[in-house]
Amino acid sequence: MARVPLLQMNDISLTFGGDPVFDGLDLVVQPGDRVALVGRNGSGKSTLMKVMAGLVEADRGTVIVPPGMSVGYMEQDPTMVGHATLGDFAASGLDAGELYKVERAGEGLKFDPARSVETASGGERRRAALAKLMAEAPDLMLLDEPTNHLDIEAIAWLEDELKATRAGFVLISHDRAFLRELTRATLWIDRGKTLRQDKGFADFEAWRDKVWEEEDIARHKLDRKIKSEARWAVEGISARRKRNQGRVRALQGLRAERAAQIKRQGSAAMGLQAGPKSGKKVIEATGISKSFGDKPILKSLDLLVQRGDRIAFVGPNGVGKTTLIKMLMGQEMPDSGTVILGTNLLPAIFDQSRAQLDPDMSLWDSLTGDPDMRVSGKADQVMVRGNPKHVVGYLKEFLFDERQARAPVRSLSGGEKARLLLAKLMAKESNLLVLDEPTNDLDVETLDLLQELLDDYDGTVLLVSHDRDFLDRVATTTIAMEGRGEAVVYAGGWSDYRAQRQEDAPGKEAKEAKAKPKKEKQKTEKPAQSGLTFAEQKRLDALPAEMERLSAEIAKLEEFMSDPELFTKEPVKFQKATEALVERQAVLAQAEEDWLTLEEKAEG
Repeated sequence: MARVPLLQMNDISLTFGGDPVFDGLDLVVQPGDRVALVGRNGSGKSTLMKVMAGLVEADRGTVIVPPGMSVGYMEQDPTMVGHATLGDFAASGLDAGELYKVERAGEGLKFDPARSVETASGGERRRAALAKLMAEAPDLMLLDEPTNHLDIEAIAWLEDELKATRAGFVLISHDRAFLRELTRATLWIDRGKTLRQDKGFADFEAWRDKVWEEEDIARHKLDRKIKSEARWAVEGISARRKRNQGRVRALQGLRAERAAQIKRQGSAAMGLQAGPKSGKKVIEATGISKSFGDKPILKSLDLLVQRGDRIAFVGPNGVGKTTLIKMLMGQEMPDSGTVILGTNLLPAIFDQSRAQLDPDMSLWDSLTGDPDMRVSGKADQVMVRGNPKHVVGYLKEFLFDERQARAPVRSLSGGEKARLLLAKLMAKESNLLVLDEPTNDLDVETLDLLQELLDDYDGTVLLVSHDRDFLDRVATTTIAMEGRGEAVVYAGGWSDYRAQRQEDAPGKEAKEAKAKPKKEKQKTEKPAQSGLTFAEQKRLDALPAEMERLSAEIAKLEEFMSDPELFTKEPVKFQKATEALVERQAVLAQAEEDWLTLEEKAEG
């Protein structure tokens, strides 16, 4: 017997501003489906979800929800008119006997049901909307970035709830670990078309790359066929005019097909350039502590941040991560202890609240009106790392098109706002980046690029994030703030921190660690013993051979340049040898410094 679908969409087409968002979209969501909805920022993921929820009407096509089936949607910006408290909003529509569900969700998602709607932050309102959806438990849940504004503990709670539910759900999220853990199918929006694969997000990137490779091959074959047919038309059409009108029409059809193909959106041409080097010692905090009233935020923390470190701060919302960073940056004084900032620091700050963006200002004015980016006497130019650029050209590097330049910031999707903030941040020279939840709303491709830029950044990074995958990829040190003023420093990223923490964790976590096979336990102990992450240990092991190779190359170059007549006989060769020598000496000096830093870290 065929199952009754939860939702069915037939021939859906929708156009915004003359451009098709979807065209001829067909989709069926079955009971128990767990679907990742993916696509580039601005591709229409949230719009499609609103069409599914019945909040946006398509230009053409039908959306069918069978009788007896219910669909629930978690709004990004919920309207709470008519409700006094967050609890009132979350409980609206529930029977008195179901109110416990809201309380339970409130505990898991960490929001106060008694908080007034008027004074609640955007994050608290979103958590209340998510609690309402979880309490209502519809047959199909539509979740648009549910992990935004959740700390890692709340994300783990939501993950467990979604694993246990019998409902189907469609999920938009920037959190790869969350998507990998929960999804069994992937719906991909690409240039107005939707493709489905009945495998979870873990297989998405391999599938995407294969689809694009096949597309490139097909496009290449089409180009060759057009070229061949065009040559035939030029050389022989007059002699066979009547007999070959069909072939001419076919050539016109091929050209029309090629012209109709929508070019893939490339990767953002983001660049992150470190300014002058800071001193080796960036921040030294000694015995710093902080309390707000009777609530301890931090108890006697010692921390040395050196040039090139990538320090991640993790912990529940409200535990004091932002306060600690403000103290480390000298923006807030500790109650006791000292913070000494290094020399020649050029900080740049990414603010998750988007406070640096005026929603009523256009993208153009948002950049040209920034005092740090303004070019005197040129209203259409922005200063990018010391060089003037046309504002539209710079916006294009971050995947905005020319029409968006004069659009208001409020018209952007969450991911596009994040890209605009990155454009402002990356225009400045810096050697110390402070990133507060930089991954929120970004698509997979932009996240990959941001990670690569941070890997290559010749400066220091302080990072607050709840994205476990991103923490593993970027962080070399993790500071875990777990409440009651405790802040513990661990080597490595999120997975390294969890592995080391299990060694001493009481209760369930200690039992889990004890129950693991001996071989696996030995693997988790390694970071704690050496003080190095896996990547750092690998780098330390490779450095001696690298330094030996560089020393040999330098010796050869010095021997070659020792010829007193080389400069007069072969000035070009002399110049190239000089440049190569300087370059290798600099690389060797950096390798020796890296070796010394890692060796000291490994010893203690």
